[in-house]
Amino acid sequence: MSVLNKLAAAIDWLNEWVGRTVSWLLVAMIVVQFAVVIMRYVFGVSSIFVQESIVYMHATVFMVASAYTLLHDGHVRVDVFYREASPKTKALVNLFGSIVFLLPVCAVFWWRSWPYVVDSWAVHEGSRETSGIQAVYLLKTELLLFAALMALQGMSMATHALRALRGAAPEPADEAPTI
Repeated sequence: MSVLNKLAAAIDWLNEWVGRTVSWLLVAMIVVQFAVVIMRYVFGVSSIFVQESIVYMHATVFMVASAYTLLHDGHVRVDVFYREASPKTKALVNLFGSIVFLLPVCAVFWWRSWPYVVDSWAVHEGSRETSGIQAVYLLKTELLLFAALMALQGMSMATHALRALRGAAPEPADEAPTI
């Protein structure tokens, strides 16, 4: 296995682990939302902190697990021809898309988000509500995490596409890792 293939397998493992771990927030979101409804409509009590926690969990699921979705080819494709294309054509589309679109967009996203996140960390930005979560800077950090994980998965996708274009059979590491 070449260095690039090992790196791609490590990236795939990382995003698989991150996605599976973050997916547990969906269960927590359901429980917390249920608690909010019970608290409000049964006991007449509300908590801004608890309500904001749902937003934090929701943002984390979508921002941090996006690379997991890309790993499993779960993002929506506009290309109506891709589904019926040969494996080599799919590999070419994935390689081109990763290098020309995904990686540059991730780089710009990181570059434009960096000052925004740094400024938030500098003042330890918190909720506008006094009883809210005083860690907005952590939420904003997910922007950088999103860009990094998506860029890594884009590099892995490009590596897998190059292997497919060379006619190499999928290696065991290309299959879904067991976690």
